Amino acid sequence: MRPWTAVPPQPGRRFVVTGANSGVGLEVARILGSRGAEVVMACRSAERGEAAAATVPGHAAGRVTVRQVDVASLASVRDFAARFRAEHDGLDVLVNNAGVLGAPFGLGEDGVETHFATNHLGHFALTNLLLPAIRDRVVVIGSRQHRGADLDLDDLAWRRRRYRAFGAYGQSKLANLLFLAELDRRLSRAGSTVRAVGAHPGATASHITGGSGNPVLTWIGHHGHRLVSMPTWRGALCTVYAATMDLPGNSYIGPHGRLELHGWPAPARRSPAARDDALARRLWEVSEELSGVSCPL
Repeated sequence: MRPWTAVPPQPGRRFVVTGANSGVGLEVARILGSRGAEVVMACRSAERGEAAAATVPGHAAGRVTVRQVDVASLASVRDFAARFRAEHDGLDVLVNNAGVLGAPFGLGEDGVETHFATNHLGHFALTNLLLPAIRDRVVVIGSRQHRGADLDLDDLAWRRRRYRAFGAYGQSKLANLLFLAELDRRLSRAGSTVRAVGAHPGATASHITGGSGNPVLTWIGHHGHRLVSMPTWRGALCTVYAATMDLPGNSYIGPHGRLELHGWPAPARRSPAARDDALARRLWEVSEELSGVSCPL
């Protein structure tokens, strides 16, 4: 497969990228900035976000800004969405990139398990709160780890099951793909021109395990992946492709190579569970109940 780096010019287009202060999110912001986009870096730490923003093309020209949001907190998500709507007349692309992997068991301030709260529920709420302002698309970030994952909507807090960090991560990533499919169905039914698309970065040397609390896992995330994974800018290309290329709704992009670990952007595979329409509808209902946010369509 031929390499793809031909990102279309993006002048006049506004992107919000969550988790943009490091890893894949930062590289996505850098690539978009280099193509003339206006980028809002939505970061949990405004201080780290500002330091990262200084490395993004367009920052000196005022095209790159940082806004604080903790997607694991529904109150923070609501505050970010309200401030964004007050400051801007619209949004072309929302990139739901922020995520955690391998976190120890914990329930956040909303009583939701950390992986599910960060990787799915916060982005579910953010998307629906911003949806009236979105002009082009929503990009949802999945993972190969959704395959083989179980989504137990009756035990999202892991009260009946023995907690497994990677099981919780896989569950949240399966939720991402079910959300992607159901969101695009709802947009299509409403006659909206907005589309939902997805991407995953394959094996990429990012910092996603930095919040695991496990020093071995954190070391692997920071250093070990560099030996066997793509550089972060390569992994970010799948997200950029999904965010900028003319794709049909519900497309899912990942690396083209063996097991979708390495390579250039290409259509990615989904597990049978990720194509379960009934499960997607039930997840949507549970997500509305947990977040208190409904689809505005």
